[in-house]
Amino acid sequence: MGDPLSGQAPSGRGHWLALSWRGLRRDLRAADVRALFVALALAVAASTMIGFFLDRLERGLERQAGQMLGGDLVLEQSRPFDNEIRQRLRDAGLALSEQVDMVSMASFDGAFEPASVKVVDDAYPHYGEVHVERQGELERVATGPAPGEVWIAPRLAQLLDIEEGDSLQLGATSLDVTGLIEREPDQQGGFGSFNPRLMMHMDDLEATELVQEGSRVEFELLGRGPSEVVASLQDWLDTLAAEGVEVQDVRRDRPQLGNALSRAEQYLSLAGLAAVLLAGVAVAMATRRYVDRHLDTAALLRCFGATQRQLTRLFALQLLWLALAASAVGAILGLVGQAGLLMLLSNFLPLELPPPGPMPLLLGILTAMAILAGFAGPTLLRLKRVSALKVLRREFDPLPASAWAVIGVASLVFGGLLWLYSGNLTLSLAILAGGMVMLAVLWGLGALLMTGVLHLASRVPATVSGNALVVRLGARQLARRRRASLGQLLAFSVTFSAMAMIALVRGDLLTTWQSQLPDDTPNFFAINIQPNERESFSSMLEGAADSRSALYPMVRGRISEINGNDPRAAVPDEARGDNALRRELNLTWRSDVPEGNRIVAGEWFGEGGQGNWLGAVDAHAAGDAVPISMEDGLADRFGLRVGDTLTFAIGSAEITGEITSLRDLDWDSFRPNFYVIFPPDVLERFGHSYITAFHLDSEERALQRELAEAFPGVSLINVDAILERVRELLSQVTHAVELVLLLVLLAGISVLYAALIASRPVRAHESGLLRVFGAGDRLISRIQGAEFALLGLISGVMGALLAELAAAGLYLGWLDLSPRMHWELWVVLPFGGALLIGMIGHVLSRSVRRQTPMASLGLLGEA
Repeated sequence: MGDPLSGQAPSGRGHWLALSWRGLRRDLRAADVRALFVALALAVAASTMIGFFLDRLERGLERQAGQMLGGDLVLEQSRPFDNEIRQRLRDAGLALSEQVDMVSMASFDGAFEPASVKVVDDAYPHYGEVHVERQGELERVATGPAPGEVWIAPRLAQLLDIEEGDSLQLGATSLDVTGLIEREPDQQGGFGSFNPRLMMHMDDLEATELVQEGSRVEFELLGRGPSEVVASLQDWLDTLAAEGVEVQDVRRDRPQLGNALSRAEQYLSLAGLAAVLLAGVAVAMATRRYVDRHLDTAALLRCFGATQRQLTRLFALQLLWLALAASAVGAILGLVGQAGLLMLLSNFLPLELPPPGPMPLLLGILTAMAILAGFAGPTLLRLKRVSALKVLRREFDPLPASAWAVIGVASLVFGGLLWLYSGNLTLSLAILAGGMVMLAVLWGLGALLMTGVLHLASRVPATVSGNALVVRLGARQLARRRRASLGQLLAFSVTFSAMAMIALVRGDLLTTWQSQLPDDTPNFFAINIQPNERESFSSMLEGAADSRSALYPMVRGRISEINGNDPRAAVPDEARGDNALRRELNLTWRSDVPEGNRIVAGEWFGEGGQGNWLGAVDAHAAGDAVPISMEDGLADRFGLRVGDTLTFAIGSAEITGEITSLRDLDWDSFRPNFYVIFPPDVLERFGHSYITAFHLDSEERALQRELAEAFPGVSLINVDAILERVRELLSQVTHAVELVLLLVLLAGISVLYAALIASRPVRAHESGLLRVFGAGDRLISRIQGAEFALLGLISGVMGALLAELAAAGLYLGWLDLSPRMHWELWVVLPFGGALLIGMIGHVLSRSVRRQTPMASLGLLGEA
């Protein structure tokens, strides 16, 4: 076949590429091609912006995790490691460093304070630097203290009233204080250790005589090396974990960002998928108009001898050029957008993130191609079936693709993208199946709503004038194109629901975050309160603290049996190295459910959850198990349910408890929380202390000094800095969320634009007919406005329903939020939809209304 445009003979692939490029250049002036370009660019921008950001964050965390854990691989147990384990790690190519951690009393000049002792060797640290103050100067060093020396935290120096150059007594030896630790590269966050740090050299450990049989000591072996080396040891590491060795791997145990930023990551992924979905809908709407415009061109090419395969190749190449151009623009927008996200969150991320990698760009291009194939492919195949006779007779137009075929293929493609981005096949299938069902329901609901609205409009007498007549005529315009109107209705409903859902999730996320940290959130923890100090300590807080938690007793106990078996043999393989099996837990007792705890299974210490625990305690005295309540997350890790038993070793005694309830805890509340709670009259006979949390305003800080003087043995921990950090994080995450919301809104507007462009020829033809029968510009404008407003009103009602259902499903299944009704949505979406579509439709139809009747009627063949 020769080129009908140039008269040249075909010359292979280059000929088709050149022909398709020339055709696309001519088409760039068409509104539907511009709509396609904008939709694809927005899809690529959304996916690459979030992809670039999350990819950099993931790779940055992996790189920084080695520093924050102390190594790429960390092994920990309560006894020294065998030389065989050391040699196995060295042979694999890992550089090793050893540490010993314990809690011991440090003393100076008759003063004693507990210290968290870290014993390091010459290889410390594997990553980063220690910030230490020596002789009044802050230094950054890549070593630990030398033999005979010790570095201590400023708080320990203050408690002991010790200065640099003094000798500190630790166990059976004394060490010279040569520096104050300002920062450790491998310091873990949280409240794992309340004692101030003391760092010493491994060569001095034996002289302290602190490591004895039965001592609470943790031995750590830290390895540094490529992740491939760690991965090659996985089977052997699993064996060690089964034997009770805690294995920390940066790929699995890297420090987390916290619930707020984790939910923000989920929101960003959700918003990106919403933008992709909206862009896909816009592509589907614009492709319909694109195909309608090219039917005559395809028929002409068939007259020149083009085959169906050649037609498919030509138009597919045109859209391929368009997709590549849109991908380039979208990638640039994505790079700029991820830089904005990074700027907003830079203060709360690892210090340095690696540069953007190529994978998100490739995924963005893949997204554009998938959207084009899934949302435009079925409609584009209509060009393949065009007949050459269409040049002479309009009625030889090929039948349009089945709406359900378009929706089916598009849904499969979107489901594949959802699986690609979420990595969760079950979630993807559930959303896909639910979406298909909802589309069918919406189609039927839309038909009913449109029938009802049109019936009401038809009841308006034909003799009326003014606004009533305009509404009647606008409704008749919709009724005349019922099938096309239903398609637009479905597209607008999905658009409004996606935009509303992202806005709802954003609002509820912020509400949840803000409710987690009210102004009176506890900013002080008090621990080691002795039983004889309980009443007086509570009295001093009375009236001074704005809010405070209860005083909780604490008893230390280790899990010795689970269901009568060895704990490590009774739990799943992946939980055998869990810290809760290797260390003592903080146990407490209480007659009622603590604040911030929620029973999710079983009952609270007796029938009806009413604290019928006295009979259980009497049964325990007779040798039976006592009821206990357990945190549901720990129970899930250990594979435990209501009715299972745990035995705790407390000193030389053992107590067996039967799980009667599981609790969900609010770990973000800055209040004391406990994995296991006993009823009263069980643990009181054991040595215990109390813990509480309370809030002090800045003007009440004098109480802190009074408490320290009155209760010198009580440790007061100020967490104001942590609270401020969390609040700043939530504020910055909010701005990041709003930035992504803006992108989703732009994608939604692109859908409205594409849908209205697709129906432009029909409306132009109707406008021409109205002009022929004497209608003026003002009347036509008002009729079209009424038509668009009715379409927006019905779409808003359907969008509100879909948004409520989708948001509830996401809250329960993904974001761990409590679903609720959003009544304002049922007002804002219908009336906002009528106003938005009415305004956009009015603006886009302005050029149509200005055409002469002859020009408008000439578009009939494209309608």
